[in-house]
Amino acid sequence: MSLGPLLTAPPPIPWHAFAAFAALAIGGAQLALPKGTTRHRVLGYAWAALMLGVAVSSFWIQQIRLIGPFSPIHILSILVVVTAPLAVWYAHTHKVAAHRSAMIKLYLFALIGAGIFTLVPGRIMHTVVFGQ
Repeated sequence: MSLGPLLTAPPPIPWHAFAAFAALAIGGAQLALPKGTTRHRVLGYAWAALMLGVAVSSFWIQQIRLIGPFSPIHILSILVVVTAPLAVWYAHTHKVAAHRSAMIKLYLFALIGAGIFTLVPGRIMHTVVFGQ
């Protein structure tokens, strides 16, 4: 495993990847730690901001061009841009079940699920994890 390919990749790929790594760690902590605390709120805002950063930065990553300059993964990015603020609003309005559901789905599908696809041969993260 070497971060070299990621560090030498053109922007915004490194920013996108490091924001996703941070979101993965913070999201895991959020799922494990007690809910409703000040720490949960602060980390939750940070996580939502990171997820928005990951989603928005993805629009400038266009190596796979299936629909004009975009790929189907960009549909997921649009969903994140809509769902992350909505999930924060759910928490703010005390719709706990909707908040929990939206955040868990974002973590599992938008972060872990999409992250698995970055390990496909030919992608930078495949090279980072498995080498040439």
